[in-house]
Amino acid sequence: MSKEEILKAIEEKYDKLGVPVEAMLEGLLWSEPITYWDYIQTDALLGLQIPRTTLPDEMVFIMYHQVNELLFKMILWEIDQVAKTEEITAEKFSKHLMRISRYFDMLCSSFTVMGDGMDVEQYLKFRNTLTPASGFQSAQYRKIEFASTDLINLIDARYRDTIDRNSSFKNAYDHLYWQAAGKNYTTGQKTTLLNLFEKKYMGEFIDFMEDYNDCNLSKKFKQLPDDVQENEELIKAMRHYDYTVNVKWVMAHYNAAGKYLGGEEGDVEATGGSNWRKYLHPKYQRRIFFPYLWSEEELKNWGTF
Repeated sequence: MSKEEILKAIEEKYDKLGVPVEAMLEGLLWSEPITYWDYIQTDALLGLQIPRTTLPDEMVFIMYHQVNELLFKMILWEIDQVAKTEEITAEKFSKHLMRISRYFDMLCSSFTVMGDGMDVEQYLKFRNTLTPASGFQSAQYRKIEFASTDLINLIDARYRDTIDRNSSFKNAYDHLYWQAAGKNYTTGQKTTLLNLFEKKYMGEFIDFMEDYNDCNLSKKFKQLPDDVQENEELIKAMRHYDYTVNVKWVMAHYNAAGKYLGGEEGDVEATGGSNWRKYLHPKYQRRIFFPYLWSEEELKNWGTF
């Protein structure tokens, strides 16, 4: 575009907004040029790491989990590009699913950063200052699950055949698979880990569950025309996403936990108090976003292939 065309387009834009274009242009005259550090907010970002101990590898642990949360935010951003689009094509659906899968591929491969980047001895010392905090309390990860599949697929496997699918979102929330990891197996009471998590996020989660009930990725797929649902590239993208999140990513987490919490004398309890082996391993909880895209044999052996 020529200078005249650009100026005309700017004037039209601000006329529509009811803002004098002269004021906007004068503002540009006195503004300072943008810098990388201001745009990325580098100083603020680098000031967010606050260790609780003097053990140097705790800094690795903090930064690694902060990077995870940034990637979770990117994933939720991409999910919304599908969920919030009224009429979506197979191409657009596949494009965003593959972006999401690449972010999870990064998360899976990144476990070596923590797995090989911290001394076990240091971890077993500083982890005691983290109790009862746990990665279990990642609200963004829970939202990724809610935005990906129908709630029935996130219900504890023990209750899926009996739970009323038309019951309240609160009832569904009370039977989510991860509730079991936040309860004392002996007393049945909720742990401090879960109580604190629910105090901060339960209302937000129930609202989120309701918001995505009709526009989660699974629902959006089923709303597509039949011929689009049979698109091989789209099916491949959905299966890849499902497997990456619910098997590959989970097993990477499981194996990393095994290095630090497993041992010759038996497993160390997770900071949140959960039985981390049964909570994490996909063959127990059977988290599957799109079960209708897998064969009976694949479903039967979920988490072991």
